Amino acid sequence: MEAIHKKIEVPVMSDLYARGEVPEFLFWVGSAGAFDDRYKKVTRAFVKVLTHLGTSYAVLGVEESSSGDVARRAGNEMLYQMQALMNIELFRGYGIKKILTCDPHAYNTFKNEYPDLDGNYEVIHHTQFLGQMIDEGKLKLNTGTFGNTGITFHDPCYLGRANGEYVAPRKVISAISGRLLEMKRNRSFSLCCGAGGGQMFKEAEKGDKEVFMERTSDAIGTGAGIIATACPYCMVMMTDGLKYSNQIDSIRNYDVAELVALSLNL
Repeated sequence: MEAIHKKIEVPVMSDLYARGEVPEFLFWVGSAGAFDDRYKKVTRAFVKVLTHLGTSYAVLGVEESSSGDVARRAGNEMLYQMQALMNIELFRGYGIKKILTCDPHAYNTFKNEYPDLDGNYEVIHHTQFLGQMIDEGKLKLNTGTFGNTGITFHDPCYLGRANGEYVAPRKVISAISGRLLEMKRNRSFSLCCGAGGGQMFKEAEKGDKEVFMERTSDAIGTGAGIIATACPYCMVMMTDGLKYSNQIDSIRNYDVAELVALSLNL
């Protein structure tokens, strides 16, 4: 992971705007990507890839707040609309047309819910962007980085079932490894990690088993040495599941962006 932490200057939207520049993409970092110690590594990894590709992008920096997803899922519609309208006004001021994000929840909200408030953008999840770069021949990856280690992919609910994207993350993983091991429950039949819909922020309801433990068992059952995720919530749940299963030292949990950053042909 050492190479991922090399210092890279991240362009900030306000700085570019002051110089009369408009980047192609807004990279929406999200609260997990900005504040969660584990997911900060995913943000760094994706920024490394964007820099490697010479992508025209910028972040909002201190101007970024929340997409409003959690507020709406938790039932606070007024707070959601306040957050959404504030973002839409900010995006309009910067002339933002395309949004890149590693968070399927923000992806879903920007893509499917902001248009109701007259916020219309081309929204791209980072796995879709990486898959497109591979298709265009711009992203060359080292297929030997992880040797013969099997990789299984957990489908995020808001990327998969909510938006029908199952191909892109698997395309990226297959470009890195020849050993993509599917769980029995995958794609549209995938099981939620247990954190979406605001569940991340509330106590578990009565039951025999935590959802994240059930899903981690699915992943462990494949015999894979790496669980690949593409969502900050899923990463927390899978990592916790590995800890509770005493597998944290034998099975690693990487975001797809990290797998790519570690496999770059520099």
